[in-house]
Amino acid sequence: MKILVICQYYYPEPFRINTICEELVRRGHEILVVTGEPNYPEGKIYEGYENHQRTDEVINGVRVHRCPIIPRKSGVVFRVLNYYSYVFKAKQFVVSNKCTTANGSKFDVVFVYQLSPVMMAEPAIAYKRKYNIPVILYCLDLWPESLIAGGINRDSIPYKYFYRVSKKIYTKMDCILVTSRLFKNYLKNEFNIDERTIDYLPQYAEKLFEEIPSCKTTSTTNFVFAGNIGKAQNIEVILRAAKLIADQGITDQGKTIYFHIVGDGQALDDLQNSARINNINNVIFYGRKPLSEMPKFYSLADAMIVSLLPDPLISMTLPAKIQSYMAAGKPIIASADGEIARVINESGCGFCAKADDEKELISKIKLFLGMANRNNLGIIAKEYYKENFSADFFMGKLENILYKSFN
Repeated sequence: MKILVICQYYYPEPFRINTICEELVRRGHEILVVTGEPNYPEGKIYEGYENHQRTDEVINGVRVHRCPIIPRKSGVVFRVLNYYSYVFKAKQFVVSNKCTTANGSKFDVVFVYQLSPVMMAEPAIAYKRKYNIPVILYCLDLWPESLIAGGINRDSIPYKYFYRVSKKIYTKMDCILVTSRLFKNYLKNEFNIDERTIDYLPQYAEKLFEEIPSCKTTSTTNFVFAGNIGKAQNIEVILRAAKLIADQGITDQGKTIYFHIVGDGQALDDLQNSARINNINNVIFYGRKPLSEMPKFYSLADAMIVSLLPDPLISMTLPAKIQSYMAAGKPIIASADGEIARVINESGCGFCAKADDEKELISKIKLFLGMANRNNLGIIAKEYYKENFSADFFMGKLENILYKSFN
């Protein structure tokens, strides 16, 4: 197949689209990625890419075209400019005579790896309009619901505007792949998308998470959160639970309990300030770490922890960290509703409290600490991952869907 890939983010930015494209090339397909200049998440163009130095390059067999964009920097204005500068330049490129396969022909199919914003799919629609080529969209961030995580109210003008934008984009797709089963209901009910064009394709974890060494016995018991730290992740509930655990003198058979927060995001500074002001000393923040360093944090964990806001639509998401946690063979303790709760309960790999309920979260932690052989939960997690979320399963299903789209 000759596949045109549309995604605003690509290597060296840290997203799974990088390995997906490289694996498709390894399987014999031709790929052209139309992306932006790398600037996520710091908001500054990466060194070596300033002043449009590297517009076209080949990375591990993947052809990459980078559109000039306005960097994210900070604040809403630059974020919006960043989003639309990519859309404008990418649309220009895909309809030009420069956007071709290696032999100058048109592509067989367009694949959109849709993170935020949803507008990044518009260049795919432009290519479809010109060449009548099918578009497959992989929906990782559900719009406009992703705006709620950024603090935008559903009754606000921006939300209503992006609702119309999202509906226009989703209804033009030939197939939408969703990372959570609950996304299917939303797309069908909100936008009247034919459910026959929606398919469930859960994310997978990078290979390095499948090779995490077992947790070594230490003088402390450690719970690790890894990933983006924004409003939707609701790390506040972990801080409140941690403070109660310390204040009440709860231990693991005498061992002090620590919570390790690894990641970066808009809420990090406020969380660190809150921990300092409230003397929460059993929570350690590490900031953003490169992917190569993550195994050591996973190895530290007696269990991994995840939390989300108690919002009915945010609860539809299944964050990619769940697959990483399971691939690593780690028990999971959660404070979440919806899809996360379903997966944890279905797999039996841990315990899930209601979202934003620190007291119930502590009760689930106590259940975990009271287990005679808590490591069994990690074994269960890994087996569930192999059967439901493995990279081989993902790539096989994606490849099959891409083939069917134009045959």
